[in-house]
Amino acid sequence: MSPPGGDPGHVTERLRFQASGSSGAVSALIERPGGEAHALLVMAHGAGAGMQHPFMAAVSAGLCARGVTTFRFQFPYMEAGRQRPDPPALAAACVASAVAAAREAAPDLPIFAGGKSFGGRMTSTAASQGRLDGVRGLVFFGFPLHSPAKPGSERAAHLGDVPMPMLFIQGTRDAFARMDLLEPVLDGLGERAAAHLVTGADHGFKVLRSTGRSDDQVLEELAEVAASWMLGG
Repeated sequence: MSPPGGDPGHVTERLRFQASGSSGAVSALIERPGGEAHALLVMAHGAGAGMQHPFMAAVSAGLCARGVTTFRFQFPYMEAGRQRPDPPALAAACVASAVAAAREAAPDLPIFAGGKSFGGRMTSTAASQGRLDGVRGLVFFGFPLHSPAKPGSERAAHLGDVPMPMLFIQGTRDAFARMDLLEPVLDGLGERAAAHLVTGADHGFKVLRSTGRSDDQVLEELAEVAASWMLGG
């Protein structure tokens, strides 16, 4: 995956912050546009890959090219090189700490939060617990509604307690979110939920060759949709 709409003038900074009161510091990357920034997105990674995964880097670059500063970070388990994701309580605390660190790094920007798969779900968990004050909306890149082997919608139960608007960007072939199960969830959230479906995309937003589209074109779409929603147009 190559960065869509890459801006050669953007600036990437490395930093560290305390993940929670009971765990150590974790790494983060803040990527700023070369020109004026209009919003900030805190992006949490998926369960099996960290903040520097090509998908995360490409979407971050695409958002940066569209005037959105991004803040990517590691969950404690990924920072430590472990495979098993952190318990939800720790992961949600880390998201809340990341939002606070991002706000300190870019205090003048409207702030949004979200992420890929597990990272998006842990972000909505933190939001449902009232831990993301000041966050204007959540952006999910492939919300993991269920495991492929066990379809259901129990993982969405907490979304009713999320107070801010949410954008669900989902592939129509996503084995972690069957459309017939996701649509009632979105309907139940009413005006708080917006959805953008990527035709033919799986959970990683890979598309079939028969669609006539490349993975890079899909990445362009993801960045454009997310940036447009955050920037109000």
